[in-house]
Amino acid sequence: MPHPSAPFGEELRKRRLEAGLSLTDLSGLVHYSKAQLSKVERGIKAPSRDLARLCDAALGADGALIALSIPITVDSPAVSAPGRVEEENWMMQLSPDGPSSFGPVGRRGVMNAGIASLMTWRSDGSGPASPAAGAGMLEASRSLFTHYRRLGQAVEPGLLLPVLITQTHTLRELSAQSDSGTRRRLLALGSRYAEYVGWLVQETGDERAALWWTQRAVDLAAAGGDQALAGYALVRRALVTLYREDAEQTIALAHRAQSGVLPSRIRGLAAQREAQGHALAGDVSACLGALDRARTLLARRNDGADGPVIGSMHLPDSVGMVTGWCLVDLGRPREAGEELDRQLTLVGPDAVRTQVRYGVRRALAYASAGEIDHACALTEPLLDGVAAVRSATVTTDLRRLVRVLGRYPDHPPVRRLTPRLGTLSRPETPFKESSS
Repeated sequence: MPHPSAPFGEELRKRRLEAGLSLTDLSGLVHYSKAQLSKVERGIKAPSRDLARLCDAALGADGALIALSIPITVDSPAVSAPGRVEEENWMMQLSPDGPSSFGPVGRRGVMNAGIASLMTWRSDGSGPASPAAGAGMLEASRSLFTHYRRLGQAVEPGLLLPVLITQTHTLRELSAQSDSGTRRRLLALGSRYAEYVGWLVQETGDERAALWWTQRAVDLAAAGGDQALAGYALVRRALVTLYREDAEQTIALAHRAQSGVLPSRIRGLAAQREAQGHALAGDVSACLGALDRARTLLARRNDGADGPVIGSMHLPDSVGMVTGWCLVDLGRPREAGEELDRQLTLVGPDAVRTQVRYGVRRALAYASAGEIDHACALTEPLLDGVAAVRSATVTTDLRRLVRVLGRYPDHPPVRRLTPRLGTLSRPETPFKESSS
């Protein structure tokens, strides 16, 4: 939680006076009350991160006010690669009322569970798989992967994770019995499954397991001769730090993923993530520069990459969408809303997760710009989708939206939305998927 910051208040007052603005003028620009701004300037009340962003942009502070508003974090967990993932036993548990768990279990856990409770699905390895079996599994699994990603746009992660995890291990098992060429392709596809599992696990709110699965994907890809996925793993790790609002780590990880030896698509996605990190820091020029670099890289051919596309397959113009995203964090909400308006018209109606992810951020943009009626009108049709996909990352922006709307408790549209917004913005219980 932020604490009252005298340095922030002093710097805010200094810059406001230098700009020739009264408290009333600044209140009109950032859509916070004059009384609240006065308390912040006097060090009585801590600035929220959203207020710091808006004031930074309104006063052209180039990130100086944002830097003063960032609380000192103690023992923030590092986002580093966990090292090579060891082999493990797995156990699935299903309950009659629906909840399920599926995770790695140590040898002691297997013994404690009792042999009678386990089923062995593994092949005895008595002979190699036929080329037709490997090719058939590869073709079917590629087609299924596309369908699973589309389905993942409309349902909560817990419904898909068991089958995706099982498919990942099936591909790995079959690869051990296949010829070298088929083995490489099976492992490459298995790595994409594992990476997608990592993303969905992050959507449940379990960062640690998400990073575990991302490393799992890297190891599977490397076993198949693909070292490039390690670069994309840095982009995925930077997403974790982005949602922690750690601009420095986000930028550093994204920089490391822009090595010239990596495919242009991975470098382009890394440049987008770098832009989001610079936006958190309030650095407009660095953010826009990274976005320009991303557009150039993503416009190139796919460097001969085989298999499913890395990154989102539901954003027709990912750089345009990320530009709108960044403008919110740069304290330029009206521009953000207009850009997200344009981009969301390009997203298909079946891409529910994408629609709510960027739709909630668009509503946040308009609410931050003081357009409360419009923000509420944009929010209401998204709520069924929010409930369906149960996304921890969407909930992060939803909570920000709730805080902004909470400054207008007597506004009729706000009163109408408040009960359901309160329910949907509560933390969800993650899918029970162990990562150790």
